[in-house]
Amino acid sequence: MAEGKPLIVQSDLSLLLDVHDPAFEAGRAAIGVFAALEKSPEHLHTYRMSALSLWNAASAGLTPDGVAAALLRYSRYEVPRDVSFIVRDTMARFGRLVLKEIPGRAAPGDEAFVLSDRLLLSCADRDAERELGSSKKLQKWLEPVPGGFEIRLTERGTVKRELLKLGWPVKDEAPLAPGDPLEIHMRPSRASGGSFGLRPYQVDALGAFVGGGLPGSGYGVVVMPCGAGKTIVGMAAMEAIGRKTLIITTNIAAVHQWMDELADKTDLPPESIGEYTGAEKTVRPVTIATYQILTWRPDKESDFPHFDLFRREKWGLIIYDEVHLLPAPVFRVVAEIQAVRRLGLTATLVREDGREEDVFSLIGPKRYDVPWKDLERRGFIAEAYCREIRVPLPEDEHLRYSVSEPRDKHRLAAENTAKYEAVRELVENHPDEPVLVIGQFLDQLGRLAKELAAPLITGRTPNPERERIYSDFKAGRVRVIVVSKVANFAIDLPDASVAIQVSGSFGSRQEEAQRLGRILRPKARNSYFYSLVSRYTVEEEFAANRRKFLTEQGYRYHIEAWE
Repeated sequence: MAEGKPLIVQSDLSLLLDVHDPAFEAGRAAIGVFAALEKSPEHLHTYRMSALSLWNAASAGLTPDGVAAALLRYSRYEVPRDVSFIVRDTMARFGRLVLKEIPGRAAPGDEAFVLSDRLLLSCADRDAERELGSSKKLQKWLEPVPGGFEIRLTERGTVKRELLKLGWPVKDEAPLAPGDPLEIHMRPSRASGGSFGLRPYQVDALGAFVGGGLPGSGYGVVVMPCGAGKTIVGMAAMEAIGRKTLIITTNIAAVHQWMDELADKTDLPPESIGEYTGAEKTVRPVTIATYQILTWRPDKESDFPHFDLFRREKWGLIIYDEVHLLPAPVFRVVAEIQAVRRLGLTATLVREDGREEDVFSLIGPKRYDVPWKDLERRGFIAEAYCREIRVPLPEDEHLRYSVSEPRDKHRLAAENTAKYEAVRELVENHPDEPVLVIGQFLDQLGRLAKELAAPLITGRTPNPERERIYSDFKAGRVRVIVVSKVANFAIDLPDASVAIQVSGSFGSRQEEAQRLGRILRPKARNSYFYSLVSRYTVEEEFAANRRKFLTEQGYRYHIEAWE
C-alpha cells in the first residue's frame, strides 16, 4: 500500500479517505473544499462530490484543474476517467450565467451610486441562453435583451433560486448597496481580563467572507462548531464592513447574548444597539431581532407586518444567526433584498427539509468550514465523550407500547419512566460538574426538575426568569438545570460540561449537533454527552439518524445497556 495516498476515488463520485494513512490530515483538508463529508467511522471516512459542493468550490475560486490535482495527488489508485469529466462539466456551469449591474452607471462608493431596479443576467454561450429563453417557468422573470436577460432587482434572489433548481448556478457580481456607515471597532474583552484577538481560523473565516471587496464577495455562510466563536466572526465582519447592521437570531435570550457580546467586545455605545422582539421594538444602527417576530402575522391570510424592518432601513449587513433554521417566510424576503451584504452563521448546514440549496442561492455559498475535531485537537473547543444509553421499558409500559398506533410509539418510548432513575444516577456520577438535562416533553421535564430539585426552563418561562436561571448556573449557584428544546440554540453556558438528553425531535441530526454544542465551549475539564434511548423501540431508529451528524464529524458514540 502506498503511504501518503489516503484517498480512494470511486466512479459514483464518492471519496473514501483512510484515517490511518500518514497523509490523512492533508488529504482531508484538500478534498473538504470540494466534497461534503457523509460519514466518518473509525477507519474510512466517506465524502461525496455533488453539484452543490463543486459549485461551492468554484465560487471560492477553485478550478476543475485544482480539483483534479488534489484527487491525483492523494488518490491511491487511478482516478476514474468519468469522474474527471463530471467534475469539469459540473464546475463549468458556474460562471456561465453572471448577474451584473446595467452598464454605464456610477460605481459603488460614488455619491451618485444608486442601485438600478434592473439587472443584467449575461449568458456565456448560446446554448444556455436558448435553454433559459425557452423555459416557460422563467418567462415571467426574464426579459430577453442583447447579451442575456434583464431582471427586476426585487426578483434577484428568486431567479437565482429557480436557476439553481434547473442546474444553473448564478455567479452574482451585481453591486451590493453600501448601507449607512457605522463606526465600530473590536476591543479587548472585559470578561477575558483585557486580552483579545481573533483565533487563526476566525481570521480565515472573516477573510473568506469579506473577500477583499472583490465582486461576488460579501455574502455567504460560515460553518463552525458551537463554542468556536461564530459571534466573534460576526462582530469582526461588522467592523470590516463598517455599515449599519441587522442581526437576526433564534430567541430573546440569544438577542440579549448578542447585545452583551457587543457591549463587551466592541466600542459601540449602548444607544447604538436596538432590540426588535415581541417585548421591545427599537431600531438603531445595530438592531437585533428574532426570526419569530419577523415571521409573525395575525393570520394565515395576512402579510408579515414586520418584514418592513428589512426594507425601510439602509442596512449594509444582515447577519443570520443559526442560518440553517431560516424559516420559509424569511427565505421569501431574503430573495427580495439580495443587494444587502449577508452573512449566515451556523454549526451545521444540515436541514431536515433538504433546503440547503435555498441557503446557497439566497444567503450565498459556504465561504468557510472547519472540522469539529480539528478545533478540539487544537484546544479551541472542549473534548467530548458521547454515550448512548439504552434503557429498557418497564413491563407495563412495554405492553402499552406494543399495542399502540405507530404515531404514538415515539412519545411512549421517549417518556419511558425508567429514564428517571438513569438520569439521577448520571447526575450522581458527576457530583462536581454543571449538568444540563435536555428533553422534548414538558410533563417528563417537569417531573425530572422536581426529582432533581432543579430549575426548569421551557418556552413558557418568562425571559427575565430564564436569564436569572442561566446567570445562577454560570455563577455556580445552581449545578443542574432542566431545559426544553428552547436551549437547543444560542444559549451561552460556558461552564456546562455534562448534557443528558432524555428525549428529542424524532431523528433530527441538526438537534443532536446543537445539543452537543451546549457543552463544547473550551474549559479545563472534558465534556460528556449522554443520550437516553428506550431499548427495542422506534427511539433506536431515530437515535441512529441523530448520531449520524456527530459520527460524520469524527465523534465516537459508545453504546451500552442500562440495567
